[in-house]
Amino acid sequence: MTFDSLGLDSRILSALKKQGYKTPTPIQAQSIPLLLNGQDLLGTAQTGTGKTAAFTIPILQQILKSPSKKRRIRALVVTPTRELAIQIAENAKWYSADTPLRTAVIFGGVGQNPQIDQLKKGIDFLVATPGRLLDLHSQGHINLNDLNHFVLDEADQMLDMGFIHDIRKLLKIIPPKRQSLFFSATMPKDIISLSKQILQVNYKQIRIAVEKRTADRVSQAVYYVAKKEKPSMLLELLKTMEGSVLVFGRTKHGCDKVVRILNKKGVKAAAIHGNKSQNARQKALKSFKAGELKVLVATDIAARGIDISGLEHVVNYELPNIAETYVHRIGRTGRADSSGASVSLCAADEREYLKEIEKLIKASIPLVEDHPFTAGAAQEWSDPENRKPKKPGQRPPRRNRPKVNEGRNIHRRPKKRR
Repeated sequence: MTFDSLGLDSRILSALKKQGYKTPTPIQAQSIPLLLNGQDLLGTAQTGTGKTAAFTIPILQQILKSPSKKRRIRALVVTPTRELAIQIAENAKWYSADTPLRTAVIFGGVGQNPQIDQLKKGIDFLVATPGRLLDLHSQGHINLNDLNHFVLDEADQMLDMGFIHDIRKLLKIIPPKRQSLFFSATMPKDIISLSKQILQVNYKQIRIAVEKRTADRVSQAVYYVAKKEKPSMLLELLKTMEGSVLVFGRTKHGCDKVVRILNKKGVKAAAIHGNKSQNARQKALKSFKAGELKVLVATDIAARGIDISGLEHVVNYELPNIAETYVHRIGRTGRADSSGASVSLCAADEREYLKEIEKLIKASIPLVEDHPFTAGAAQEWSDPENRKPKKPGQRPPRRNRPKVNEGRNIHRRPKKRR
């Protein structure tokens, strides 16, 4: 199958060729024909499989087939993070570059006036984070009455970030007659329940196998390291890694700590997470893509939407407590037809996380035993205090969870003194 065989508008085909698109990925090949026929869709696919194009291209095609004299919001994509919203909007602009369609993106954490100005000019395709979307709708700046296509992307992260109430509010204000698309990397019970509230009864379901496509192209290795020696181990690894390196931590505080250590040792690094301003996050990401930063340290939520072509190295400074997250992390490298490398640092209290990851990917991650910090690791792993590791799948402590209103521009009233 080729994109030419899908019956797409010649202007979209021309834009795809300019972007180097040749043949559809599995999720694109399965999704695009269904969506062009107006079907609702429940999709499960990991990062790097091409799902953004899978829903954006057919929606743009349908908008072009039914032109309107008055420019109005015909399609809405809701996603949890600013970075992912920006990435989706950029893709939509690329695919519709040769058409009169207009795309806009709105998110919290920045001033709303430039976004309002965009909306006043009229747009066809809107990408938004939930908080800012509802804020501007309540102020009368967004009219969704003419909406024909609704996409909820990264639904599992949406729920983890506490946006479930915002999503329910949104479902009450969008037209009931619409085409709905629901994408999630994982499908726990609460996600399935939410999907049934959004999709029509006769919806179609597509599930792309997650583990092997990425794992086959990404070399993986794990080092047993004492927790206190992880900074030294990371510095040792960076000496042998050419190009940019994406490092994952579990908490915002932990990411900042790693950056301070690296910068102190002369390694140019920056962090992106929910506590950083949008300008700071975008500046760090831009510098990383340009090669001005060697290391970008990120939490899993902030990393959603990072699309860096040619990224060769991912380091799991801390192993994720949910096994599926590991697959998404290493999916940041080895994208398209490229290869990549993933390195994980495993402390004694993370051994259960490692077991769950290996169970999910149905393979043992090669253990590197010859490194300068084996003695410290052996001592930590044999310590009786570390024989009761953390249980996998547990949510992090409340202080380390993303703020419920992350992405929203909310001004709270100061507490009154008694």
